[in-house]
Amino acid sequence: MKGRTELTASESAFPRYKAVAAHAVLVEFGEEIDDRVHARVLALDAAVCRFPFPGFLEVVPAYASLLVSFDPVVTDHRSVKAVLAKLGESADVWTAAPATHEVRVCYDEDMAPDLAAVSAVTGLSPEEVVNAHLAGDYKVYMYGFAPGYAYLAGVPEAIQRPRKEAAVRGIPSGSVLIAGPQCLVSTLTMPTGWWIIGRSPTAILDRRSDSRPFLFDVGDRVQFKRISRAEFEAGDTP
Repeated sequence: MKGRTELTASESAFPRYKAVAAHAVLVEFGEEIDDRVHARVLALDAAVCRFPFPGFLEVVPAYASLLVSFDPVVTDHRSVKAVLAKLGESADVWTAAPATHEVRVCYDEDMAPDLAAVSAVTGLSPEEVVNAHLAGDYKVYMYGFAPGYAYLAGVPEAIQRPRKEAAVRGIPSGSVLIAGPQCLVSTLTMPTGWWIIGRSPTAILDRRSDSRPFLFDVGDRVQFKRISRAEFEAGDTP
């Protein structure tokens, strides 16, 4: 991540602070998926959690912004913005080193119904698509609308595809999906308009755990490992 004196002209226009309803401030650090922008999000996230202000309730990191929720009975937007601006001055100090997680994937045809389509459109063989996916540099940028739905960025440009025009229903849990530069592993049976290129037995969501229901923290790195059908059927055991 660049130092504060090295920010580009575009980056120096941020952070921006926006009031959200009566109970939150949205801090924007950029407008695109970018590792340096996300590093600033994570730095402020860590600083707020380490030094919570009176009335603080929750932080929600996203690709380029951080939502900070507070109790409006205790504090207000102006006060929270002042605290966040002050914390931002030294936020980089509190960023923890990310963990790296291995996610196992079977790319057999019946578990990867869109692999052939991605192959046809990109001009790569199915094996080359798989190898490209395995070679991606993946980072957890945010959690989405469903439990454990961790949005990763890092899909190699050679296999990036826009979302489908229509979603497909009944996609099984564990499906490995790509769309544009993003990738995720589904945790529920649900519809998706993303491209399904494999399936994983790795448990991303642990419903039994109250203290740590998700495998990843935002900011963590992910490495995909190819496995056979027999290994997939053996379950979540490396």
